[in-house]
Amino acid sequence: MTADRTPAVHTVLGPVPPERLGTTNSHDHLFLRSALLPGQELDDPAAAEDELRAFAALGGGAVVQWTPYGLGRRLDDLVELAETTGLHLVAATGLHQAAHYDDPDALRRLDLAALFTAELRDRAGLIKVAGGYHGLDAHARWTMTAAAEAHHATGAPIGVHHELGTGAQDVLELLCDRLGVPPHRVVLGHLNRFPDLGLHRELAASGAYLAFDGPSRANHATDHRLLECLHALADAGHAHRLLLGGDTTTAAARGNPGMPYLLHRLRPRLGPELAALVLTDNPAAAFAW
Repeated sequence: MTADRTPAVHTVLGPVPPERLGTTNSHDHLFLRSALLPGQELDDPAAAEDELRAFAALGGGAVVQWTPYGLGRRLDDLVELAETTGLHLVAATGLHQAAHYDDPDALRRLDLAALFTAELRDRAGLIKVAGGYHGLDAHARWTMTAAAEAHHATGAPIGVHHELGTGAQDVLELLCDRLGVPPHRVVLGHLNRFPDLGLHRELAASGAYLAFDGPSRANHATDHRLLECLHALADAGHAHRLLLGGDTTTAAARGNPGMPYLLHRLRPRLGPELAALVLTDNPAAAFAW
């Protein structure tokens, strides 16, 4: 980020002052196509609009969509949905794990840092990368190195998929210790799938943002200890590092419970002060650059 530019959240319709973002779903997918999820594509603009309108009806103001390059983001549809619903939509560049792509070998021919940087200067507002289970493979290290370069060129935040919530320490060692990304520019995703409260406190103390983003994932321990983890981190003084999202990834999961669940069911159980931080103040800080 250049010194003469005021930080903004970069939506598909352009930069927005952070204070205008409003109540935010910090990690979800309106469109997604993965080789690992055949027949479960999220590719219906009308269904996406219904989901967004239901979220907006409960006071939702913004959705951060973590679908990266090559997995059916449908950027033109995101632009149209932002225009028709009035919601702020943030799109991602970046890459997921190689297994999610039909032709992962073709990815190796890309200049990733240049690609990510170009997309951030167009319509993307986030770099999405992914680790593996309890560690980082060569693909993860390659994509994270490119993500760090794109971050240094733009200031954009980096959102990280952690397989079953694991490997966050490895990610911080690579991105922050070795590649110089400030911890507060990193969003560690899926930590609710690995409810180690001691580890969560350690990660929050690093300065990174912790995303608890799985209410719609029926096949993982998502809701089971989610609120316990959030309240424990808040009690330990880390409320300003917490984010909440839905992470709907399949057509079967859309609407079950879907985006409205964040505001209809989870928000009241956070309490007004913590809810304001997790859903409004923290996303405004985490995604502005």
